Amino acid sequence: MALAFGFYMAWTIGANDAANAMGTSVGSGAITFKEAVIIAAVFEFSGAILAGSGVTDTMRKGIIDPALFNQMPQGAEIFALGMLASLMAAAIWLHFAAFVGWPVSTTHSIVGAIAGFGVASVGMSNVDFGTLGIIVSSWVVSPVAGGLLAFLIFTAIRKTIIDTPNPVLSVKKWGPAFAFPIFLVLALVLFTKGLKNVDLPLDTYGIAIISVLTGIIASTVLWWILRKIQTPTDVDRGEHETLRDVHHSRVERVFRYLQTITACFVAFAHGSNDVANAIGPLAGIVSLFDGTTFQGSDALGSAVPVPTWVLMIGGVGILVGLATYGYKVIETIGTKITDITPSRGFAAEFGAATTILIGSKIGLPLSTTHTIVGAVIGVGFARGMNALNLQIIWQIAKAWVYTIPFTAVLTVVIFKVLQYFFLV
Repeated sequence: MALAFGFYMAWTIGANDAANAMGTSVGSGAITFKEAVIIAAVFEFSGAILAGSGVTDTMRKGIIDPALFNQMPQGAEIFALGMLASLMAAAIWLHFAAFVGWPVSTTHSIVGAIAGFGVASVGMSNVDFGTLGIIVSSWVVSPVAGGLLAFLIFTAIRKTIIDTPNPVLSVKKWGPAFAFPIFLVLALVLFTKGLKNVDLPLDTYGIAIISVLTGIIASTVLWWILRKIQTPTDVDRGEHETLRDVHHSRVERVFRYLQTITACFVAFAHGSNDVANAIGPLAGIVSLFDGTTFQGSDALGSAVPVPTWVLMIGGVGILVGLATYGYKVIETIGTKITDITPSRGFAAEFGAATTILIGSKIGLPLSTTHTIVGAVIGVGFARGMNALNLQIIWQIAKAWVYTIPFTAVLTVVIFKVLQYFFLV
């Protein structure tokens, strides 16, 4: 049952969380849905297997202490059923959210579920509501920080490239300058988040040097590519109504390539980080067994080793979820909140990646999902309030608020049912 629901949880993460990471790329037309699935197949799966956590928390974010179950009769059995109930409740919520196209936080779903299990098993006084409150604060912090930075980035792109008299000439001038910070940040995100579980022989200075070199190389390569782009003339108008439309088409093509590269980075980092949400409770249950032998309370711990085959279940589940059911959340992120072009989608993804990097360094409780949604709202707001679909934004905000209480209550119900049937 744990394996089945662990895979189901990973499937729902692919349908919801991985889908929102790909939403701006597909919505802008930078890549097709089929290409997004191929990118996920390569980079999400690689991130999960190569850089997924070798050791994961059984109690995500320290909401309750697993040692409490050592002091209880049938503590290991209660723990196993609680993890199973948490997986089922979080997966059901993510499945429902994906069905209606709501991009919600996977981490908040599993945290709410474990908090509900904590209340039902060890009592409300043993649940760390302070930690829960910090996590809840990301409802506001994440979208505001992501939205503000994406707004500033897109405004800079408009001022220096899109709204200038000669956008093609401007992108040849400013494109390499934008490429440097972009690839610097993506490399930092890759090393500090995507590869944080890999034992690389690099200290902080080594990571900084490699990231700076990545930015310089990317900037140089882009300069070499852009110098070949010809400034359009009336002869190039073709199907376009005006010469300026030709300019914008060529500029957006440049951002389409940049956004595709960004999507690959984001997919790798997502696969390495978020697979833990699917396999944390599953790994906790697996740790209670030695082969097929149940070890009991002696095997309980706050952190457990993760077998490779468990990581593979998470990686395959995320990929299948994106391929079979991710299109609804992609549609919400990519087309329903605001119109996304490659330049806007690029600003949103770069803004979200930078916000997450800064937040992780200064300790802000950021949600990747909430940050990306906020960044999309930020680039839409740069064109005025009329560019935003406020009804969709309000529905998403309500879904964020519902996530923790819904999964907590559902976990209590499922846990009590399992307890009735499986514990004497």
